[in-house]
Amino acid sequence: MVLVLFALFAVAALYSSVGLGGASGYLAVLSMTTFAASEAIWLKQYAWSLNLIVAGIAFWHYQKSGHHVRGLSLPFISASVPMAALGGFMLVEGAVYDALLSVALIVAAWRLLSGDAGVSEAVRPGSTKAAVVGGGIGLASGVIGLGGGIFLLPALMLGRWATAKEAAATTSLFVWLNSLAGLAGASIAGRLDLDPSLLIPFSSVVLVGGFLGSRYGSEGSSQKGVRGILVTVLILAATRRALGILQLG
Repeated sequence: MVLVLFALFAVAALYSSVGLGGASGYLAVLSMTTFAASEAIWLKQYAWSLNLIVAGIAFWHYQKSGHHVRGLSLPFISASVPMAALGGFMLVEGAVYDALLSVALIVAAWRLLSGDAGVSEAVRPGSTKAAVVGGGIGLASGVIGLGGGIFLLPALMLGRWATAKEAAATTSLFVWLNSLAGLAGASIAGRLDLDPSLLIPFSSVVLVGGFLGSRYGSEGSSQKGVRGILVTVLILAATRRALGILQLG
């Protein structure tokens, strides 16, 4: 249990430094323990719950540092939240769930590595385009059990719609709201079941990790540093899920 808590702390610190909640990392950590035998909805609800803590802290830090652009966030969020709730209501498990998550992480990593994501001046996307992207990510997030940040952040940077820190600020808010919507969808479907004896220690370590990571990301790191951390996060998450699929094959 100590190793699990340390791993969750490390995931929260690393992901929050770029505005992510860490759901893919939490899923990877739990998948390497006895919790791996649990149903997908069990894993998803803990990932969303921890996302609420870490993404909330990350947004507070980035907003406080003046990196949040409300006009950038609104179109993405308005479409993503209802779709995330719908995805959370849906039941997708077993090999289909594992395959969807693995492919999604690999695509996100490849897209970021295949282009120049560093921009100093951004060109904002149109509202319709932002809503389509946000809605699609929201639905996928609800089905898979993520907050969607691991998809939105590369999209914002590769599309040159935001600087790295602006993207991190928008992403953290996006993740927080989508995670809440996913939990709401699961609750409406009658599949929400959180154990306080696990949730409390899990929450405690990610609270500390999220605070330290997001403070560093919002105040201490450079734009280039934020992009480097993001690339590392995506590669680690994608590799872990791909290995898991191969072991099951």
